[in-house]
Amino acid sequence: FITKKIDKLRDNKLLEQIKHNPVPEHVAIIMDGNRRFASELGLDPNIGHVFGKDKLEQVLEWCFDVGIKNLTVYAFSTENFQRDSNEVKILMNLCKDELKKASKDSRIHKNKVRIRVIGRLDSLPKDISESAQYVVDQTKHYDNYSFNIAVAYGGREEIIQAIQQIANEVKDGKIEIEDIKESLVSKYLYTNGLPDPDIILRTSGEERISNFLLWQLAYSELYFSDVYWPAFQKRDFLRAIRTYQQRRRRFGR
Repeated sequence: FITKKIDKLRDNKLLEQIKHNPVPEHVAIIMDGNRRFASELGLDPNIGHVFGKDKLEQVLEWCFDVGIKNLTVYAFSTENFQRDSNEVKILMNLCKDELKKASKDSRIHKNKVRIRVIGRLDSLPKDISESAQYVVDQTKHYDNYSFNIAVAYGGREEIIQAIQQIANEVKDGKIEIEDIKESLVSKYLYTNGLPDPDIILRTSGEERISNFLLWQLAYSELYFSDVYWPAFQKRDFLRAIRTYQQRRRRFGR
């Protein structure tokens, strides 16, 4: 009990320190380590995804506390379809449940959180793509916060799709080749209308980007935590934000 009280006081002190400096406008997270977390507890590795889903709800609350307006999470990549069929089924069911829950979550509506589901929704089972579209439509007029869930997402594929769309516009005479600039390409990405992430955070100790927001991360700070995603605590999140602030001050940005 005393340890928890002390930890809470430390978290609150760290939060106050962070609030005295500019916070990132957009945080993106690669949620990694679910299966390893469960395995080390002697549980079925796939149970780790359930723990990971619950952690995501906490992180959204932390963003409210800090004042971070945009959160993007890597929930399911295009490569994940190649995993064991049972694991894919579990992940799809969790995704569907979370989307349905989000549509009814009072915190989403109270805080006016716009939810976007980015990725190849046409590659998802029909019930999941319909659930995604429902929550997107339901929150599309909110503008206080933005919560972006990358599902069936691949960074290279996103860029290729943008190139194809631009090529078709050029072919149809709607765009001149000279007009193709960074700002134009950004408009054809899934993240159109969102600021590029200020910091990309990955848990579990892995230090790679894994095909996530490849165009958008050009000037993002990268932060790697050795904590598995389900075990990720508020103080770990706050330390990542503080590190971002220290780096920005160090380089005068």
